[in-house]
Amino acid sequence: MSSDVFAPMVDDLWAQHTELEILLVDCEPDDWHAPTRCDGWDVADVVLHLAQTNELAIASATGRFAEVADDFAVTFVANGDAEAVRSIDDAAAVRVAHERGGPDTLLLARWERSGDELRAALLACDPHARVQWVAGELSALTLATTRLAETWIHTGDVAEAVGVELPPSDRLRPIARLAWRTLPYAFERADRSLSGPVAFLLTGPNGDPWSFRPADDAATVIRGPGADLCAVAARRVAPDTTALVGEGPDADAVLELVRTYA
Repeated sequence: MSSDVFAPMVDDLWAQHTELEILLVDCEPDDWHAPTRCDGWDVADVVLHLAQTNELAIASATGRFAEVADDFAVTFVANGDAEAVRSIDDAAAVRVAHERGGPDTLLLARWERSGDELRAALLACDPHARVQWVAGELSALTLATTRLAETWIHTGDVAEAVGVELPPSDRLRPIARLAWRTLPYAFERADRSLSGPVAFLLTGPNGDPWSFRPADDAATVIRGPGADLCAVAARRVAPDTTALVGEGPDADAVLELVRTYA
């Protein structure tokens, strides 16, 4: 994939960062400590998590991932948290717990700086370059897409916590594609198997068709709003509360397991 395609992806990530920044700049002091739908986390915790994972992505894009991951592992052991870290989600929770409680102004500045540095690090990458990430190696392009997905998810968490409704945008298209492409991984993690290829035939917020089709005929097809698919993949809504419909042997399982894994 050429840089002519990669740069717009990084621009989408930057636009999503900006949407969240607008929310955070307008936050009153109490808003920073409003509970979110992330269990046990307030708004400040969500922003801290995004700063931490941005910093990890910077390390990935600059070839320092193993070094930074080792530092985190040492911290977990030193603080007696090693037994509590059994998954990626556990590790994220422990990292937030270790660093929460600082001034909100410094947290905002840290998150803003991490976004600036991540954008620069990604744009310096070859889109095809393989980089290390928490679930293994992936391309720099996929790393950018995962950061877009996570930033979008947590922008929604913050918006809900402070009572703001944000309209969906076409930035969701690559997130929906990521969810489609990583279905085999999602099924593998759940120790389940797909019966055959899956197609997503979705509609974007502006009515544009988003079609993600396999090379062979699809055994299962998921149809409906792209925003609904992304919300299901983000584990923010249940499939049966959306307008998504599925046909084929794996329809229910796809909607149960789909995630923006990478």
